[in-house]
Amino acid sequence: MLDAAAPSWDPPVGRITGLVDGTVVRALGIPYARAERFARPEPVPHLGEPYPAQTPSAVAPQPPATFVDQLLHPVEGLDVDEHCQRLSITLPADTRPDERLPVIVWIHGGSYVLGGGDLPIYDARELVTEQRVVFVSVTFRLGILGFLGDGAAVPANLGLLDLVEALRWVHTNIAAFGGDPDAVTVAGQSAGGDAAAHLMISDGAAGLFRRAIIQSAPLGLSRGRARMNRAMLRAVGVVDPDVSLDELLDRQALATRAAAPYGLPGGMPYGTQYGFAPLPAERDLDAAWSAVARDVDVLIGSASDETGMYVPLVPGLRTIARSRMVRPALRWLLVRPLSEVIYGRDVRRFTARHRAAGGRATAYRLHRGVTSRPTGAVHMSDLPLLLGGRAAWAGTRFVPERDWPEVERRGPAFRAVWAEFARTGRVTADDDETLTFDRG
Repeated sequence: MLDAAAPSWDPPVGRITGLVDGTVVRALGIPYARAERFARPEPVPHLGEPYPAQTPSAVAPQPPATFVDQLLHPVEGLDVDEHCQRLSITLPADTRPDERLPVIVWIHGGSYVLGGGDLPIYDARELVTEQRVVFVSVTFRLGILGFLGDGAAVPANLGLLDLVEALRWVHTNIAAFGGDPDAVTVAGQSAGGDAAAHLMISDGAAGLFRRAIIQSAPLGLSRGRARMNRAMLRAVGVVDPDVSLDELLDRQALATRAAAPYGLPGGMPYGTQYGFAPLPAERDLDAAWSAVARDVDVLIGSASDETGMYVPLVPGLRTIARSRMVRPALRWLLVRPLSEVIYGRDVRRFTARHRAAGGRATAYRLHRGVTSRPTGAVHMSDLPLLLGGRAAWAGTRFVPERDWPEVERRGPAFRAVWAEFARTGRVTADDDETLTFDRG
């Protein structure tokens, strides 16, 4: 039974009831679309009865991620549902009815095969309360259900199409939650940043957001994937639409193995497919991004040692990295070059193209992880400074327990940069020990 004091809102989609959580108010697990398996998403019609938005979004079906468990605290008791097109909203508890706050729509990372919008590491409590923004986290289809299709029997890019529907939902309904539909920023890290970049050129997304924050997006892996995708489709074969989720994940694993011979892109085999809705053909990408440059402000960047995150996960490299004599060579001969090819190089290309087309772009470089002793910044080093709390991060490989005071010291300034960009499209903060900026 719902608490009579629980907050409620009346957006066009119908009454939604949420919950108070200390300094924030949350509306959790709201359906924004629905779809049959391997079908395009359709917008959710009017809810009819008041919707109790008090349960976090279920995650999309996904394989076990033992390597993630080596990096982060395992999350127990997650619900899994292939009908996972849901979003959650966090806003300040003291939001006034007449307020119109900037909106950040968050797209989680996970190589398009892992993760979910409501994982503890994406909790926006500090960002929302310090900076007075409305935060929307989106969960969408992944892997074989969301990012592998032949474009005929099975549409490609279903997960990206889910995200377009989520943005439409936000544009229509977010004002009821105190958000400004004309000040929406799409933001994401890793594959989420890649998705944010591709939403800029997705058919149907024009006018749904004003700004994009692209964090550590592996844009260096996004092109030249057509042959690999065809090999993956051959490995999967014809799939009966009624097979079990376990069978689907077994087929997904077959496709992952089929992608392995294709070099670096095979390390992230699932992803956007060009030439299929809602994306243009690969030969038209530069023209498409240039065409929208004046309409979308961009904050884009990467970390100094992105691929260093993976070193402890590779047995041979893990052993080598223990040697203080060898560690610098490993960093300069392997980690830095790979980080440049997969992440850093395309930050400069994206920024230059955007500016040349008349758009406003700020590029950043993350120099330092969350450690008391200065070190390089690996993939995901920025997330503890932006989202999540002590319970989510302290004691992980990213934030040793003793270094949590560094998050408390440097996090507010980091969050202020992201929020200023969401409000204004600009970054006025000075360079510091954590971030440096290229404002053009």
